[in-house]
Amino acid sequence: MFDFDNWLEIFHIIRKNKLRTFLTGFSVAWGIFMLIILLAAGSGLKNGVMSNFGDRAKNRVILHGGKTSIPYRGISDKRSIQLDSKDFDFVNLRVPESDEISARINTNSRVEYKQEYTNCRLEGVYPVYQSINGIKILGKNGRFINQIDMNEKRKVAVINERLKTVLFKEENAIGENFEAYGLAFKVIGICKSDEWGERAYIPFTTSQQLFKKGWGIGSLVFTVNGLKNKKQNDEFDTRLRKQLAALHQFDPEDKNAVYIRNQLTDYLQTMGIFNGIDVFILLIALGTLIAGIVGVSNIMLITVRERTKEFGIRKALGAKPGSILKLIFMESIFITSIFGYVGMFMGMFISETVNHFMMLAEETSTTNNHSLIIFKDPVVDLDIALIATVALIIAGICSGLIPAYKAVKVTAVEAMRTE
Repeated sequence: MFDFDNWLEIFHIIRKNKLRTFLTGFSVAWGIFMLIILLAAGSGLKNGVMSNFGDRAKNRVILHGGKTSIPYRGISDKRSIQLDSKDFDFVNLRVPESDEISARINTNSRVEYKQEYTNCRLEGVYPVYQSINGIKILGKNGRFINQIDMNEKRKVAVINERLKTVLFKEENAIGENFEAYGLAFKVIGICKSDEWGERAYIPFTTSQQLFKKGWGIGSLVFTVNGLKNKKQNDEFDTRLRKQLAALHQFDPEDKNAVYIRNQLTDYLQTMGIFNGIDVFILLIALGTLIAGIVGVSNIMLITVRERTKEFGIRKALGAKPGSILKLIFMESIFITSIFGYVGMFMGMFISETVNHFMMLAEETSTTNNHSLIIFKDPVVDLDIALIATVALIIAGICSGLIPAYKAVKVTAVEAMRTE
């Protein structure tokens, strides 16, 4: 392997057969390059769509009341269904799959601080809403709502980054008061969340006291456990609707009476789609890789056939079959390794470049309003790229060694007569 004379001979053969070497190497490089690009495209598509779920719990369910569209037991339709504390207790105590649960009241208000103002959504929530919705407090910027805030019905608020930027600019917002509905709310935390627009989270009890006269809720948000597939989720939704129908006296088939949004169903459906896409892209990528292997094999077969006479001369001069095989072995490894690395480098370089510019565009965006993301982080694991490169190298070696082994078995006289 480290015989200097052998390497000199290999470089001489490569210089003498530039086109053949290029075609062999191009087949390897192109196969690796296309494999990485296809896998990166699939990865970017999957990451982009999955990022729309954000940090929110994937097993989140949202309930909110609607209007009946079907008469029920003498009760006319178009009756409003309002959720209240009995719904909270029902989900919390009678739904075995439920885990973390928060009532929620949403209101829209003009909020002001000094000379700045904007429209903002105030969400009255429980402390557990932070984990349900993946809300993160930024660094040491305060805290989220706690149970003491709930018990004392404090007028405190956790604002998101967007609202902080609009109202407070570069000022420190923690401890400052902003005005909403003519009331002062103290900022106790600044957060990052996947919610759209300017938002402020206040204690649910405060919101209920101010906007619901101490009674009623806007919606219920809770997580569920034990549901692993679409069938189980559909059965859960049907059973939950029947139970709520008995509680509020509406037709169980009336889907407009209470809206149930099961995010786990959406998540499982999305995962199923992308599993299919992954298989499809993998098949295409493997097809491209196989095409590269076939190209390498054909060129190596032609190469060995052209050198059959040379092998005969070598044998006539006393060369052993092992030394001839070693020479072909080293040449195959050298060509496929170099061009395989080039293909891998170009594929990784393009995918990382695209990823860099996409991240740069996201960082320089002037708004925190969310939009639907389709493509994100189009990168491929280095392990996959290395495995594909090694596979092509092995294919190149095997495709050269098999005909070479047959060639060196031929006697020197017969090999020199071969055209």
